[in-house]
This record gives sequence, structure tokens and C-alpha cells, in this order.
Amino acid sequence: MATSVDAVVDPRYPVGQCVMPEVIGSAEIAAAIATIEGLPKTMRAAVAGLSEAQIDTPYREGGWMVRQLVHHVADSHMNAFIRVRLALTEESPLITGYDEKAWAELADSKGPIEVPLGILDGVHARWVVMLRSLDEAQWQREVRHPERGPSSVAAATLLYQWHSLHHTAHVTELRRREGW
Repeated sequence: MATSVDAVVDPRYPVGQCVMPEVIGSAEIAAAIATIEGLPKTMRAAVAGLSEAQIDTPYREGGWMVRQLVHHVADSHMNAFIRVRLALTEESPLITGYDEKAWAELADSKGPIEVPLGILDGVHARWVVMLRSLDEAQWQREVRHPERGPSSVAAATLLYQWHSLHHTAHVTELRRREGW
């Protein structure tokens, strides 16, 4: 989502909230795959050159530290990759949710950011190969979330396009606000 330099950006949703199109076509899917493919590089660029003190700065008041946020993206994207694999190999599987806030408080989510950045490199490389191999019927396969209900592989791909942009923007907006 484009914003002017002078626009007030909601620090919770710097790219806006996720809005799913009514129809997901090949152009939307191609754009989503490109974003997912680029996320490891764009996240690395977003955190490049930050000091340990800056990495331990919350991206917004009441929000996670940049460190926790990068770990969260790796956690979330590992789960998404596995959920898509489940959708492709099982008939409408029920997936489990997880407490992302509790995960962000675990000791490993406070470790070096190079670890989740490496996870993103590997997971995204495999994810993109898988996504590029799908046929029309596979894009319509679904998982069932216990709280959000059914979601197609196509919708999940667009959701994680947004998720990639959303969390990268948390870091880049923090850097802009702080003059880093």
C-alpha cells in the first residue's frame, strides 16, 4: 500500500490490514509468490546494520522487539509452509493454531536474528518451488483453521504475501521514525 511521506501510518498496520480479493487470479498469485520469494532478502535489508540495542527496540509501543518480530516471521512462515503441504497431501485437514505471543516470549525468540533469517532463506526457497509447481486444482485445496475456518492454498498464499509486507514494514517504519 502506497503512503505519502507525510501520511500518518498506523504502527500496528503500516501496510494496512489484510483484505482478501473476492477472486484470486493468476496475477494475484504471481505477485504473492514474488513477494514470498523476496521476503528473506527484504527482511535482511530491513534489519541490516542495526545495532543490538536497535534490534532490542520494540517496533511500536507495546509491540515486540525487532528481534522477536524476526523470530515470529520465521515461526509463522514455517507453520504456513507446513500447512500448505498438509493442504496438498490431505483432504481438508484441520490445522492447529498456536499462541504467537507466547512463542515470542520463549528463549529461542530472543536469540540472534541470523538464525531466523537463515530459516527464512531455506523455508522460502522450498515454498516458492512448491508454489510454482501447483496446478489450478491444487490452488483450491484447503486447510481448516479451528478459529478462522477453511482457507484455500491461494488465499493462504495471499495472506502470507501480506504478512511478509506487514512485518517488513514494521521494521522499515521504525527505522524511518527513529532516523536509523
